[in-house]
Amino acid sequence: MRLDTILRVCTKLFLPFIWVFALYVQLHGDFGPGGGFQAGVIAAAGVILYAIVFGKSAATRIVPKWLVEAMVPLGVLLYAGVGVYSMLMGGNYLDYDVLFHSPPTHYEAVHGQHWGVFLVEIGVLITVTGTMITIFYAFAGRGRREDRN
Repeated sequence: MRLDTILRVCTKLFLPFIWVFALYVQLHGDFGPGGGFQAGVIAAAGVILYAIVFGKSAATRIVPKWLVEAMVPLGVLLYAGVGVYSMLMGGNYLDYDVLFHSPPTHYEAVHGQHWGVFLVEIGVLITVTGTMITIFYAFAGRGRREDRN
């Protein structure tokens, strides 16, 4: 795709908007449909689009394989960590009411709910993004000696 100037320029123009939209979907998940899974797929789609247009080697320079492979357990660890922390604070697993001082007032319980869901959804975002990019890297590198732009 070395000669596809329009695709290369449009990709560079659209990537920031794709990632901002993923951030919007992530943050809007508290107030409407959407959240970590959808945002993770959108963010990964931006990296995959970049890899399709510029080549896998260019994408791995921006988002290295070691980082992508570390994202999967990191997101799961964040998700599980919120649950374990809520158990250590005296609640059930993923009981967000106890994430702040105990005994929680109504405001602190609502605040704990908000932060608990937010942190869990960030964990889902990280895991889904890492998983989708890992799958793409695995399939894109199959049977090729090197990238050809």
